[in-house]
Amino acid sequence: MYKNDSSGKLVGRTPGKSIELVRNPNWDAKTDYRPAYLDSITFEEGNDDAVSSARRILKGQSLIQGDGTTPAPVIKQAVTHNQDQIAFIPGGGYRFVSMNSTIKPFDNLNVRKAVVAASDRKALQLTRGGTAAGDLATHFLPVDFPGFEEAGGAKGPSLDFMANPSGDMALAKKYMLAAKKEDPSLPIDANGMWTDSTQLLMVASNADPGKKTAEVAQAQFEKLGFKIRFRAVPQDTLYTKFCNVPSQKIAICPNVGWFKDFNDPQAVLDAVFNGNNILQANNSNWTQLNVPAINDAMGKAALLPAGPERNKAWGAIDDMVTAQAPGVVYLWDKIPQVEAPNVRGVVNQYSTSWDLDFTSLK
Repeated sequence: MYKNDSSGKLVGRTPGKSIELVRNPNWDAKTDYRPAYLDSITFEEGNDDAVSSARRILKGQSLIQGDGTTPAPVIKQAVTHNQDQIAFIPGGGYRFVSMNSTIKPFDNLNVRKAVVAASDRKALQLTRGGTAAGDLATHFLPVDFPGFEEAGGAKGPSLDFMANPSGDMALAKKYMLAAKKEDPSLPIDANGMWTDSTQLLMVASNADPGKKTAEVAQAQFEKLGFKIRFRAVPQDTLYTKFCNVPSQKIAICPNVGWFKDFNDPQAVLDAVFNGNNILQANNSNWTQLNVPAINDAMGKAALLPAGPERNKAWGAIDDMVTAQAPGVVYLWDKIPQVEAPNVRGVVNQYSTSWDLDFTSLK
């Protein structure tokens, strides 16, 4: 419970700085299944430098990671020198670089396919910590999830623009030329390069690993000739004021992703790619994808009971979404969490974090 003084006044909360929890006197080891080994827990807030705070945990005492993500340099350090101080929890989700399908030129399917074909998804994966941070994604439904195998498993659907995880510029230019043939007004030259100097707005996280991911994504868009206006903001602001607000007209959101609320394919696809779920605030369909065939298929699949038929239906929907190239999907997360040497951490696979009900000190 929150720490209180003798009069019952709350003293364990300093907004923006710390939260102090102490043992609840009503807890009874005889009746509660949770061992609750810890007598007190202090949350330190405001750790904006994820690299230094994660390194402090590795070297410190009685420290664990909170709700942040371990940056790539610290993952490498832990895997190399502190293997017993890092855990990788299946994330049950995916990360991708979203393109707003209502903003030119990303309203053109062939242009979106060109961007995906040109993208080096391995380089994007490395910004999060490489294979230690998660598997290279080939579609959206995550590993070992209902519908994953039905959507193509690790190999994914047979889409040429997803075939080369390191990028295929020749194929990308073919798609750019196909877009030009479809719409002669598009500023694409004979070599398949974008020639318009108008900048496309990309809003990214101002802290690593998100910032690094965005910088790599920016370079990949620029390979095709796109000009990018890069704006970095705090992660919460990225969502609440920019990417989750359609009226802001953000062309590219490079730090988005979706993670399970429960183990069902609808839980990770419907909110993000169903055109009927586009909201004017708190919108999670960042691409604003609105394809009637996908919307209808989701409506029908939502009514199916759990089991093989439902998994098959949502696997087919995942294939349909991937074929629309709404963004560059690059990672099926394993959530890395670090702990100090004297901590015996237990992970909670549902919340993908340390479970404080079962974690103890050595």
